[in-house]
Amino acid sequence: MNRLLIAGTAIAGLFACGTAMAQELTNTPALLNGPVAYAAGESETPSVSPAFDPARLVDLGGAGYFVILTETGITNVPASDVTGNVGVSPITGAADHLTCPEVHGKIYSVDNAGPPPCNIKAPRKLTNAVHDMQTAYTDAAGRAAKYINVGGGDIGGLTLKPGVYRWDTDVRVPTDARLKGGSHDVWIFQVSKSLIVAADKHIRLRAHAQSQKVFWQIAGHVSLGANSHIEGIILCKTAIEMKTGASINGRLLAQTAATLEMNRVTAP
Repeated sequence: MNRLLIAGTAIAGLFACGTAMAQELTNTPALLNGPVAYAAGESETPSVSPAFDPARLVDLGGAGYFVILTETGITNVPASDVTGNVGVSPITGAADHLTCPEVHGKIYSVDNAGPPPCNIKAPRKLTNAVHDMQTAYTDAAGRAAKYINVGGGDIGGLTLKPGVYRWDTDVRVPTDARLKGGSHDVWIFQVSKSLIVAADKHIRLRAHAQSQKVFWQIAGHVSLGANSHIEGIILCKTAIEMKTGASINGRLLAQTAATLEMNRVTAP
């Protein structure tokens, strides 16, 4: 069944986990002034969106130097394929179970216990990056949301235009979802519970949308099902779990741990 959301705005986004603290403008999902989402097909007629101040990009600061950054470690079932820099802090580098051949970038730890022989000891760099990750999470959570509880937390089959969205529930992706917009647009998704992407399902970009401008702020955990795919920067308050074969174009920035299992993680 086609599912139609309505309204418009221009913004782009990243992934962030955390309690959504956005100012509630309305309890009515965006149902006015033009289509926001279509359940199927890529030939929908473009709509003219009402004027709306575009969301600013979430400033990642030093956290943006990393494709994976966690505070309590990275578990891994090899072989994963990670493109970008990796860091764990304040936990010892021994909690990073990626190996040097799996990472096409640099591996940073607070001590000399990180993966040999490529580990780089950089406690100050990591401390600053973790601080910036927490600041970015708070920033994303504090943006004023335009769209509230779209789809009741089920965004499968939808094509979402740019904007700031907030859910007071889990967000589930049981079928493919799309983010459609221009190269300057930003999406910010505030999820007060968890983000759950079903096995073999995808969050795809359409038109000129860019993964580095999609932010997921998640207060609960993130679960990416086997062979699923997601786009954007995940800012997660708790854990990020990638099941076998799952992939992301974006960043995993977790305030606890990240779990990998033969995954592909690619910096945007």
